[in-house]
Amino acid sequence: LERQVLLGSEEAGVERKPVPFPGIVDISAAGGGLLEYRASLLAGKGFAVMALAYYNYEDLPKSLRHVHLEYFEEAVNYLLNHPQVKGPGVGLLGISKGGELCLSMASFLKGITAAVIINGSVVSVWGTLHYKGEILPPVGLNQNRIKITKDGFVDIVEVLNSPLEGPDQKSFIPVERAECPFLFLVGQDDHNWKSEFYANEASKRLQAHGKAKPQVICYPGTGHYIEPPYFPLCPASLHTLVGTPVIWGGEPRAHARAQVDAWQQLQTFFHKHLGGKKGTIPAKL
Repeated sequence: LERQVLLGSEEAGVERKPVPFPGIVDISAAGGGLLEYRASLLAGKGFAVMALAYYNYEDLPKSLRHVHLEYFEEAVNYLLNHPQVKGPGVGLLGISKGGELCLSMASFLKGITAAVIINGSVVSVWGTLHYKGEILPPVGLNQNRIKITKDGFVDIVEVLNSPLEGPDQKSFIPVERAECPFLFLVGQDDHNWKSEFYANEASKRLQAHGKAKPQVICYPGTGHYIEPPYFPLCPASLHTLVGTPVIWGGEPRAHARAQVDAWQQLQTFFHKHLGGKKGTIPAKL
């Protein structure tokens, strides 16, 4: 298990006896490797954060063809048993593929108290998900739906099949099994996949099974990569799984404002549901 635990205090620079912090597992997108920048920033806000690598890093798998949730379960249990994590559960934070994985973890694993999904999918994408004999096949796709922009970049937003029809329904993550509250942060100009549609379908399925309505915050003019504040907009770049540059969407000013608001929203959500500060911050957009 490749991991990095980053411990933070709300009183930066003040030496004091270590006390337990709310714990969060932070999972990045499908680029692979171990990315620590968001976990580092969040650790400075009063959380104990584990930045979790899950493929294409040291001895981890080199592809996402098969994803085994037991690996992620080990990470959750490690954090739950860490002396500086207060428990009784931990939070999950994921973006893109990481959001999809967090949704799967919340649906299959125990010990999850809150989950923030940033432009995540509600279906298994690109590979098969495994957990204790259960299997979620990847949703189908049609490369004929790829579009080319006037600048020569690839637009893949229409490529994936609908998870509401035919055999692709088997790819839908069983979110109704989850016992934790969700916060979905959605860029309405996401061109990686239909994040707003996925968040709304997850909300419908949760409510249809008697679960609480999740919080869904949609940001107009905002693309796929909603990063911490002041990270520049990335309008297009190489998609690791597609193998070619794709557009991510987003208008610079709207995207920047969304990143500032989303950063505050997720902190408030975690403090509320992981035993810290209470209250919510109203969306400004």
